[in-house]
Amino acid sequence: FYCCQAVGRSMLPRAEGVIVNIASVTGIKPIEGRVSYSVPKAGVIALTKQLGIEWARRGIRVVGVAPAVVETDMVRQGAEQGHFDIDACVQRTPLRRLGQVEEIAESVLYLASDEASYITGETLQVDGGWVAYQLF
Repeated sequence: FYCCQAVGRSMLPRAEGVIVNIASVTGIKPIEGRVSYSVPKAGVIALTKQLGIEWARRGIRVVGVAPAVVETDMVRQGAEQGHFDIDACVQRTPLRRLGQVEEIAESVLYLASDEASYITGETLQVDGGWVAYQLF
Protein backbone atom coordinates (compact mmCIF):
# COMPACT_ATOMS: atom_id res chain seq x y z
CA PHE A 1 0.00 0.00 0.00
CA TYR A 2 2.71 2.46 1.01
CA CYS A 3 4.85 1.62 -2.02
CA CYS A 4 1.91 2.09 -4.39
CA GLN A 5 1.08 5.35 -2.68
CA ALA A 6 4.69 6.58 -2.95
CA VAL A 7 5.17 5.77 -6.63
CA GLY A 8 1.62 6.91 -7.40
CA ARG A 9 2.61 10.40 -6.27
CA SER A 10 5.07 10.67 -9.14
CA MET A 11 3.16 8.63 -11.74
CA LEU A 12 -0.28 10.21 -11.38
CA PRO A 13 0.74 13.77 -12.30
CA ARG A 14 2.47 12.40 -15.42
CA ALA A 15 -0.53 10.15 -16.20
CA GLU A 16 1.67 7.20 -17.08
CA GLY A 17 3.26 4.20 -15.47
CA VAL A 18 2.84 0.61 -14.38
CA ILE A 19 2.93 -0.78 -10.86
CA VAL A 20 3.58 -4.51 -10.54
CA ASN A 21 2.76 -5.91 -7.11
CA ILE A 22 4.12 -9.26 -5.95
CA ALA A 23 1.57 -11.43 -4.15
CA SER A 24 1.41 -15.22 -3.73
CA VAL A 25 -0.88 -18.05 -4.71
CA THR A 26 -1.63 -18.40 -1.00
CA GLY A 27 -3.50 -15.11 -1.30
CA ILE A 28 -5.82 -16.92 -3.74
CA LYS A 29 -5.80 -20.41 -2.23
CA PRO A 30 -4.86 -20.27 1.47
CA ILE A 31 -2.86 -23.03 3.13
CA GLU A 32 -3.42 -24.11 6.73
CA GLY A 33 -0.88 -22.66 9.14
CA ARG A 34 0.06 -19.72 6.92
CA VAL A 35 -2.49 -17.10 8.05
CA SER A 36 0.15 -14.43 8.72
CA TYR A 37 1.48 -14.90 5.17
CA SER A 38 -1.69 -15.61 3.18
CA VAL A 39 -3.92 -12.82 4.47
CA PRO A 40 -1.53 -9.98 3.55
CA LYS A 41 -1.01 -11.54 0.11
CA ALA A 42 -4.79 -11.58 -0.40
CA GLY A 43 -4.70 -7.91 0.55
CA VAL A 44 -2.07 -7.22 -2.10
CA ILE A 45 -4.31 -8.89 -4.70
CA ALA A 46 -7.30 -6.82 -3.58
CA LEU A 47 -5.19 -3.64 -3.62
CA THR A 48 -4.05 -4.47 -7.14
CA LYS A 49 -7.66 -4.82 -8.30
CA GLN A 50 -8.81 -1.67 -6.56
CA LEU A 51 -5.95 0.58 -7.73
CA GLY A 52 -6.12 -1.01 -11.18
CA ILE A 53 -9.69 0.28 -11.41
CA GLU A 54 -9.16 3.63 -9.71
CA TRP A 55 -5.99 4.68 -11.50
CA ALA A 56 -6.73 3.29 -14.99
CA ARG A 57 -8.41 6.49 -16.20
CA ARG A 58 -5.48 8.43 -14.85
CA GLY A 59 -3.00 6.54 -17.06
CA ILE A 60 -1.61 4.13 -14.48
CA ARG A 61 -1.86 0.36 -14.81
CA VAL A 62 -1.66 -1.70 -11.63
CA VAL A 63 -1.06 -5.42 -12.03
CA GLY A 64 0.33 -8.25 -9.94
CA VAL A 65 2.15 -11.55 -10.02
CA ALA A 66 1.22 -14.43 -7.71
CA PRO A 67 3.97 -17.06 -7.68
CA ALA A 68 3.77 -20.46 -6.07
CA VAL A 69 6.92 -21.91 -4.46
CA VAL A 70 10.00 -20.51 -6.18
CA GLU A 71 13.47 -22.02 -5.83
CA THR A 72 15.31 -19.42 -3.76
CA ASP A 73 17.86 -19.47 -0.95
CA MET A 74 15.07 -18.63 1.50
CA VAL A 75 13.00 -21.63 0.34
CA ARG A 76 15.98 -23.96 0.58
CA GLN A 77 16.80 -22.69 4.09
CA GLY A 78 13.16 -23.07 5.17
CA ALA A 79 13.16 -26.65 3.94
CA GLU A 80 16.47 -27.38 5.70
CA GLN A 81 15.00 -25.99 8.93
CA GLY A 82 11.96 -28.26 8.56
CA HIS A 83 9.39 -25.53 7.89
CA PHE A 84 8.10 -27.28 4.78
CA ASP A 85 8.82 -30.15 2.40
CA ILE A 86 10.10 -29.17 -1.05
CA ASP A 87 9.29 -32.63 -2.44
CA ALA A 88 5.66 -32.24 -1.31
CA CYS A 89 5.52 -28.85 -3.04
CA VAL A 90 6.87 -30.38 -6.25
CA GLN A 91 4.36 -33.25 -6.09
CA ARG A 92 1.53 -30.80 -5.44
CA THR A 93 2.47 -28.72 -8.52
CA PRO A 94 1.13 -30.06 -11.84
CA LEU A 95 4.35 -29.09 -13.66
CA ARG A 96 6.23 -31.15 -11.00
CA ARG A 97 8.91 -28.58 -10.25
CA LEU A 98 9.49 -25.37 -8.35
CA GLY A 99 9.32 -22.05 -10.12
CA GLN A 100 12.52 -20.26 -11.02
CA VAL A 101 13.35 -16.67 -10.12
CA GLU A 102 13.86 -15.88 -13.81
CA GLU A 103 10.32 -17.04 -14.61
CA ILE A 104 8.86 -14.62 -12.09
CA ALA A 105 11.07 -11.81 -13.38
CA GLU A 106 9.98 -12.49 -16.97
CA SER A 107 6.34 -12.33 -15.90
CA VAL A 108 6.93 -8.98 -14.22
CA LEU A 109 8.69 -7.66 -17.32
CA TYR A 110 5.81 -8.77 -19.53
CA LEU A 111 3.18 -7.12 -17.33
CA ALA A 112 5.20 -3.90 -17.21
CA SER A 113 5.67 -3.88 -21.00
CA ASP A 114 3.58 -2.31 -23.74
CA GLU A 115 2.60 -5.84 -24.82
CA ALA A 116 0.40 -5.96 -21.70
CA SER A 117 -1.03 -2.46 -22.16
CA TYR A 118 -4.64 -3.67 -21.95
CA ILE A 119 -4.16 -5.43 -18.62
CA THR A 120 -4.92 -3.70 -15.34
CA GLY A 121 -6.31 -4.80 -11.99
CA GLU A 122 -5.27 -8.40 -12.61
CA THR A 123 -2.85 -10.68 -10.81
CA LEU A 124 -1.13 -13.26 -12.99
CA GLN A 125 -0.71 -16.67 -11.37
CA VAL A 126 2.79 -17.89 -12.18
CA ASP A 127 2.41 -21.13 -10.32
CA GLY A 128 2.97 -24.23 -12.43
CA GLY A 129 -0.75 -24.99 -12.12
CA TRP A 130 -0.81 -24.76 -8.30
CA VAL A 131 -4.15 -22.91 -7.98
CA ALA A 132 -5.85 -24.91 -10.74
CA TYR A 133 -4.94 -28.16 -8.97
CA GLN A 134 -7.66 -28.85 -6.40
CA LEU A 135 -6.16 -31.86 -4.60
CA PHE A 136 -4.23 -29.95 -1.91
